[in-house]
This record gives sequence, C-alpha cells and structure tokens, in this order.
Amino acid sequence: MRDTKESRLLLVLLIAVAFALITVDIRGGQDSPVDGARQAAAAVFGPIEDGVSSAVDPVGNAVSAVRDSGERHDRLARLEKENAALKAKLGSDDRNRSRLAQLDKMLKIAGEGQYGIKGAEVIGIGAAQGFSWTITIDIGANDGIKRDMTVLNGDGLVGRVTTVGPDTSTVLLASDPDFTVGTRMEGSDELGFASGQGDRPLRVELLNGKAEVKKGDRLVTFGSEADRPFVPGVPVGVVSRVDPSGGGLTRTLYVTPYVSFSKLDIIGVVVQAPKKDPRDEVLPAKPKPTPTPTVTVTVTPSANAGDGFGRQQSDTTGQSDTTGQSDASPPPRPDTTDQAQTDTTDQQQ
Repeated sequence: MRDTKESRLLLVLLIAVAFALITVDIRGGQDSPVDGARQAAAAVFGPIEDGVSSAVDPVGNAVSAVRDSGERHDRLARLEKENAALKAKLGSDDRNRSRLAQLDKMLKIAGEGQYGIKGAEVIGIGAAQGFSWTITIDIGANDGIKRDMTVLNGDGLVGRVTTVGPDTSTVLLASDPDFTVGTRMEGSDELGFASGQGDRPLRVELLNGKAEVKKGDRLVTFGSEADRPFVPGVPVGVVSRVDPSGGGLTRTLYVTPYVSFSKLDIIGVVVQAPKKDPRDEVLPAKPKPTPTPTVTVTVTPSANAGDGFGRQQSDTTGQSDTTGQSDASPPPRPDTTDQAQTDTTDQQQ
C-alpha cells in the first residue's frame, strides 16, 4: 500500500473505529453488541493462538530457568563437589583395603618361606619398555635392589628383576616368552623348566619323560645357584593339562600360574634368600573336596495304603481257600470223569 494522503486518512479512520468499538464493548459488559463477533474471532484464531502459545512456553520456561540459574548452578556445583569428594574417599578406601589384603598375603608368604623382601608398588607396564611382559616398580638401587632378584606377591612367583635404576626397576614377568625358571613338583620332586607363553598357561618340560603327573599337581621354584635369580620354594602354579608322554625324553605340562599378571599392584623383591629350602611349605592349602550330597528316600505307607494292601491279601487268601474248597466257596462241580470210570468198572465186572 502506497503512502498517500488517502491511505493515512483511512488508517486514522480505522483507529477511530477500533477505539469506538472498544468503548462500546467495555460499557456493554456481558450484553456487549460485539460479543458475537468476539466469539467468532475466538473460534477462528483460538487454535492458532494455542499453537503459538505451545511454541512460546518453552522459551518462557528457559528464560525463567536462566533467571534462576545463578542459585541453581551454585547448588549443583556444591553437590557435585561433595559427590566427587565422597566417591574419591570411597574409592580410596576400597583401594586401600585391597592393597592391605595384598600386603598381608605377601607377608604371609615371606614368613612361611623365610624370605627377606622389600615391598614395592607397580608404577608402569611393559608398553613403555618395548612390547615384552614387564612392569616397572618404584624401588631401585638406592633401596638395595640388584639385577636377577626374585619377585613375588601374595600369590606366588611374579618374575625377576632385569634392569635397575636409582629409584625404579624393571621386572620381567613369568608370563613373558623369554622367561624360564626351574621348577619342582610337589611331593614327587620331579624337576623341569617352565617358560612363559603370554596370556596362556606356562609350558613346563619335565626332565623325566615317564613321570607320573596328573591335573591339579602343583609346582614351586627349584632355586638357582647362590639363589640368583630364583630362590627355592616360591609357588608357581597348578597343572591344567598333561600331554601324552609318547616315549620322549621329556614330558610337557601346561601350568596355570597362581599370579594374575594383569592385576599386579603390591609386589615384593626378595633381597635375602632363606637359610634352608622351604620345600612345599609356602604352597597354599589344598581346597577341600566338595562332598556329593546323597539323597535317601524312605517310603512310609499311609493308613489307606495299608488297608488296601490288607484287603488285597484277604482276597488272595480267599482265592487260596477256593482252591482248598473252603466252606465259604461255592460247592464244586461233580467230577464226571471219575463217575464215568466207575460205571465202566462196574460193567466190566
């Protein structure tokens, strides 16, 4: 619409009419003459207004939320901080309990084997030192650690020290393919050599190809000359599979190690060997076999069952009486065969 004198005059006229209608509507109240027009307009524009309102309400809510966000943000930040502190405390307590349990088990092994140990914590794994199965511990030459010392934990043999720095050392794990240790079978004293196979069981070659070995037999370290790199009597693992001998000079076993090499945390380095070989004293107690439950079923006849059984016996007895021609039985039929024989005899006479 072009801005002309006529258009301006029309606009003024429309505004004047609008004010006049508003005045009439207000004065009329419920009997307003424009009430019908208002209802018609509501019927037409009501749905549109509702849709616009639905679209605008979330925006209004967001504005209200922004208005109150300062107080809420402070409260949420405080709660999140308290939750983080609580989780850290709980996590720390759980970890401390786990570490204390590991330390107790390790000290028990050290006491049973009379090993002098230096406790340490694992601070690194092998990826930083090549792709071999190694760990880094937080003690070194300043703590009296030397190369080729035995490393153990509360479960058994962990490995041996290979590299020593001033404050840290590298330990080659028993699971590494380059790792080899002399072993001795519990009870039979059969000797062999165990080698690592990564995440698979240890491979043990027994020197006696005809040795009697079965699944569940246990092995310990045999020990080395001057107790380096291995002291005797440290638990190694349990036989999980035995290859057929085949008449060879050696016999191959597969041994599940006691130590879980993926869960190492607290370990000990043997800095003083025992005065005598502890033999099998350090091995854990053998698990007790689970008894097989025996179910005994006892059948107790009920009163009704007894009556039925009694009646059955009585019926059977009655049948026996019939055989014996008892009084209770119906009279027997005459024996026609005997009568015929009698008549024949009489005729012959």
